[in-house]
Amino acid sequence: MDRPNLLRYLRLAKEGSWIVLGQIAAVLGSLVLVRVLTEHLSPAEYGQLALGLTVAGLVHQVVIGGVGNGISRFYAIAAEQQDLCGYLRASRQLMFYATLAALAIGMTLMASLLLFGYTQWIALAAAALIFSVLSGYNGNISTIQSAARQRAVVAFHAGLDAWLKILLALGVMLWLGNSSTAVVIGYALSSLLVTGSQLIFLRRLIPNQSRPNMESLQWRQQMWAYSWPVSTWGIFTWLQQSTDRWALEGFATTQDVGLYAVLYQLGYAPIAIVTGLAASFLGPILYQRSGNATDHARNTNVHRLVWRITFFCMALTLIAFVLALCLHGWIFRLLVATDYRSASYLLPWMVLAGGIFSAGQMLTLKMMSELKSKAIMWVKIGTAILGVLFNLYGASVAGVAGVAMAAAAFSAIYFVWIFLLSFKA
Repeated sequence: MDRPNLLRYLRLAKEGSWIVLGQIAAVLGSLVLVRVLTEHLSPAEYGQLALGLTVAGLVHQVVIGGVGNGISRFYAIAAEQQDLCGYLRASRQLMFYATLAALAIGMTLMASLLLFGYTQWIALAAAALIFSVLSGYNGNISTIQSAARQRAVVAFHAGLDAWLKILLALGVMLWLGNSSTAVVIGYALSSLLVTGSQLIFLRRLIPNQSRPNMESLQWRQQMWAYSWPVSTWGIFTWLQQSTDRWALEGFATTQDVGLYAVLYQLGYAPIAIVTGLAASFLGPILYQRSGNATDHARNTNVHRLVWRITFFCMALTLIAFVLALCLHGWIFRLLVATDYRSASYLLPWMVLAGGIFSAGQMLTLKMMSELKSKAIMWVKIGTAILGVLFNLYGASVAGVAGVAMAAAAFSAIYFVWIFLLSFKA
């Protein structure tokens, strides 16, 4: 192997090692968090927490997370054009507008709760709104650091946030008592501290330029043109990811919502994090290789790599599904309190749902690297609508088990649809 290739592989190995360390810390932290919270919250209180966090999901997927996709994608283009100054200025402007939109959503929600007499939900919703904005800033700064391939910085903050959530949630519960609102306040404090640290590290990326090469308006327009389809389908994907909990609240009980939330955190989320590790590692590399996505040879190289990773994700999913079939009882005895263990038999299906969806997300990454966010929009919207219908039907017919099966069915349809779209592209 010649020296340039050797150095390249060593650099990639170093970056990959940092990502692995960060994700291990994050996964372990999330698992410990489940154990800690299930010991302090009843299934009904845990269900309230899951319902409250759907507010944070709305802001993240539709508003702040939507523009974050454009911010992440255009870093490589700005670096190639040597105009990080203009890019960062446009990013700050987009985040400012996104924050105003998030506050408008929050004020509307507070007024609606007050108007319809759901005053007991106002404190939880307000805490979730603050948490969503802070975590959105944290996430978007992290995507810039990741795009800049500052892997050590990203890994450090991923692990820090996971473990700070545990410590601060416990601290606030000791202060205010065991409740879902106290937990979300702890989450928000964690995001505030981590975001502050992220900003310190981000300053190192800001170039010493007197003025940008391109007007920030041009960068902002390009990033928004890329981001608005993501925000549009974010409305529908948020509905799909929230109706599972709200359908259980309507057709079953808040306790069932808590059982399902634990299933989701132990089955769906970990494999999504593990397969997301590949996306975190590959995303900036794919974006750099694609550039502005006009070079056929560069695009072909990206396609080949993404297909290999997708098949690896599917193989990993099948292995995890089999392990969950054999070990679900032991996993629940180890990681959750006794009141939650009746749902352990559904764990393999949540693992399957999370793995298949994550494999589909890898193919989505291919399309995003080609600047084809509009082409993905109808897949996202169509499958999300089906997912909402599956959730409502599953909850009404079979409760927690029905919603778990609905998640698996949604993921399978999403993967097949995005597979066909990617294969033709």
